[in-house]
Amino acid sequence: MPASSTITALQAVRGKSSPFGSVVYGGGVNFALYSEAAQRVWLCLFDSPDAHDPCREFELDRKTHCRGAIWSVFIKGLEAGAYYAYRVEGPKKGKKGRIFNEDHYLVDPYTRLIVDNRVGGIPKSVVVTDERPVESPPNPGIALMDTIIYETHVRGMTMHPSSGVAAPGTYRALIEKIPHLKELGVTAIELLPVYECGEVEVHQKHPDTGEPLPNYWGYSPVGFFAPWGKYGSEGGRGEQLAEFRELVDALHAAGLEVILDVVYNHTSEGGLGGPLQSLKGIDPDTYFLFDGPEHMNYSGCGNTLRCNHAVTSDLIIDSLRYWTSELQVDGFRFDIAAILNRDSQGHLHQNAPVVDRIARDPVLRDSKLIAEAWDAGGGYQVGAFGTPRWSDWNGVYRDDVRRFWAGDENAKSAFALRLTGSPDIYQPNGRTPHNSINFVTCHDGFTMRDLVSYTRKHNRLNGEKSRDGTDHNISANYGIEGDTDDPEITELRMRLQKDFLTTLFLSLGVPMMLGGDEFGRTQQGNNNAYCQDNEISWFDWSLLETNRELFAFTKAVIQFRKDNPVFRRDEYFTGKPEKDGVPDLVWMNTEAMHLEWHDGDLALACVMHPATNDGAAICMMFNSTLGARPFQTPRGKWKMRINTARRMGEDVFLDEGSAPECGDIVVVGRKSMVVLTTRH
Repeated sequence: MPASSTITALQAVRGKSSPFGSVVYGGGVNFALYSEAAQRVWLCLFDSPDAHDPCREFELDRKTHCRGAIWSVFIKGLEAGAYYAYRVEGPKKGKKGRIFNEDHYLVDPYTRLIVDNRVGGIPKSVVVTDERPVESPPNPGIALMDTIIYETHVRGMTMHPSSGVAAPGTYRALIEKIPHLKELGVTAIELLPVYECGEVEVHQKHPDTGEPLPNYWGYSPVGFFAPWGKYGSEGGRGEQLAEFRELVDALHAAGLEVILDVVYNHTSEGGLGGPLQSLKGIDPDTYFLFDGPEHMNYSGCGNTLRCNHAVTSDLIIDSLRYWTSELQVDGFRFDIAAILNRDSQGHLHQNAPVVDRIARDPVLRDSKLIAEAWDAGGGYQVGAFGTPRWSDWNGVYRDDVRRFWAGDENAKSAFALRLTGSPDIYQPNGRTPHNSINFVTCHDGFTMRDLVSYTRKHNRLNGEKSRDGTDHNISANYGIEGDTDDPEITELRMRLQKDFLTTLFLSLGVPMMLGGDEFGRTQQGNNNAYCQDNEISWFDWSLLETNRELFAFTKAVIQFRKDNPVFRRDEYFTGKPEKDGVPDLVWMNTEAMHLEWHDGDLALACVMHPATNDGAAICMMFNSTLGARPFQTPRGKWKMRINTARRMGEDVFLDEGSAPECGDIVVVGRKSMVVLTTRH
């Protein structure tokens, strides 16, 4: 922003209609804003990030500064760093719900930076230039089949006093945790939303203190191009853009990819009673779906973006291109993505225009595209979202794996399908195993430790009288609700966590683990911690030492996956014989005989042919019953590689040469699994 003495010297002249947003040119800044419904538009300049009133306003004359539906102006003498907002006047009469209020300051939908987005503040856009150092490390370019995803939260991973970082809760703090990710062996970090967020729009209060609860997760976007200022080292006074770039560069230098959880289904502006912050006050008919006077609400958050309107789809594509080309991220996970397939009437399609555009876009060609293929309106498209260019979160995998290890006698055949890439879901639509993003736990639900420690959710502190969060957890506490010192229960819970992790990493498809599960992070039974910016959600890093056994096991099983290509294959098993007449995959009972799928016995085994795994056959034995079970080993000399019932030092053998040999019978402990290998 120029000095206050030169503010009056700024001059407004005819601007360019493209590109949208604010762009620095020699001698000034061009501003372009889409609004078909606007009758008057003002560009408001502020002299500081926390100013409440503009220091200068320019009204855009329709004849001079509007072409079609694009309002534009060039401000001579303005420079990068200027703070600005818009005011928009629209029809006062018309359909209820289409609200214009020229007294509200509105964020530029295309701004790269937002400041003063706080309670009582006036969110302001900032003029920036897109510059990236040429020495930045290249994108790792990891193939989808080799990808192992670690889902986490910037603030949650680094905010706890035990984290030992210099600037807790920030992009820079996360850089200090890169050695942990490298040691663990994951290949990509998937960050919960980092777009600028309407954090105070939750409207819930702490049931004991009455204090407002925040939108901690960040699923409430204000700006689709702007990194969240809350994660900046100065609290979001403009440093956040450069520091996010630093984080991406550091992750790439370490060989790790960056996947962003993105929200293109609603904004933080809510429904009729919600605030005017940006799109809602600029052109609501263009950007949102309406059913008569009311916002359609397929998002469950008060409004739904009209994703397949030409202007809105351009906004989405332009945003994705920006994060890809300027900020160098490697992929995107689309929150409640079924909304992307809804038309202007809210009808659901399989491959709507914006979904197809994203898949075909040349800038996004190498980006990983992951859909959460459902929405709050009942849309469910797992296995059929868009084209095979898309992968999606396999919620069926989560449920069936949980059901099996919980002892559901009807889960055996479903469990086998999930382990082998969910061919029943993906193969009919021309997909491969890597279209399935497998997970047992994620941010939305129990952590893995809580999954084996609680039979029900404990969400009282969310202020919704525990009505929030799913009741379909498929969890168990094995005798005591919550934490316990009982050694038998503690040992069984450790065993089950190892079961879940081994199943996850030795399934066909792309594994995604919830951050902190590698050392037993707990949310004290809260399965919907979206508003808990405190020790409920923060990673307690002291658990890394307390649960060193679990961390060592997780690290070893990840490496075992990397060492055995059969788990990364991009083709489904056929059950047909290889050259030696033995099928590529055989399912067996405990006597190494043909498996009866409907007998209700939750003890089963499978053998993967050596031709599928560089000459090493793999046998996996699963026992989800409450008693130890003897398994007949298949013909051959087998070595024990993984046994989830054993303690650290005897549970995983990565060195085949030092792995113990097995006899004709292997006893698989209750609620545990064993992995054997042999070479022919």
